[in-house]
Amino acid sequence: MDQKLRLGIMGGTFDPIHYGHLLAAEAVRTECGLDRVLFMPSGNPPHKKVRTVSDAQHRFMMTVLATLTNPHFKVSRIELDRPGYSYAVDTVAEVARIFPDSEITFITGADAILEILTWKDVEALMQKCKFIAVTRSGFNLDELKELPQQILDQIDFWEIPAIDVSSTQIRKRVQAGKTIRYLVPQAVEYYIQKHQLYR
Repeated sequence: MDQKLRLGIMGGTFDPIHYGHLLAAEAVRTECGLDRVLFMPSGNPPHKKVRTVSDAQHRFMMTVLATLTNPHFKVSRIELDRPGYSYAVDTVAEVARIFPDSEITFITGADAILEILTWKDVEALMQKCKFIAVTRSGFNLDELKELPQQILDQIDFWEIPAIDVSSTQIRKRVQAGKTIRYLVPQAVEYYIQKHQLYR
């Protein structure tokens, strides 16, 4: 009997992708024995309405550049090429259609779990895949106490080696003319400079 393909989905706006994203993906991949992690830049994220997200092609290219050196990392255009808002439940269903004999693990940040009740069809999503939330430096799990226990019971929370970096912080540093070296892969740093992103 063939063994199921063990896939991870790492979603996000990746505006820009940074070493924190890559470290989280690699930690989950190795601990869970995943065959592949699909990085999934979001096309039109419903939770980012406050801020204008950078052009999809820029975010896609930065994610490709950041993941080139890891043979287990792939970048998918599923959400970028789909019209309308990008919902995790639709993405997982599409990945399951493309890879029918796969076991899917959805990887997200623990801070995103705070908004999980606003996600589309969250109960259906959790039936379609395993759910791992990686905790960042300084994140207090007590903040999640307001969520229903039946939701929390279906999420594995993992603490990973801390890199205190965020996409928001990187954009602010670029805007202020500060260095972002060693916060993002060098190819991403050069891409941001070349295309004058976040100025």
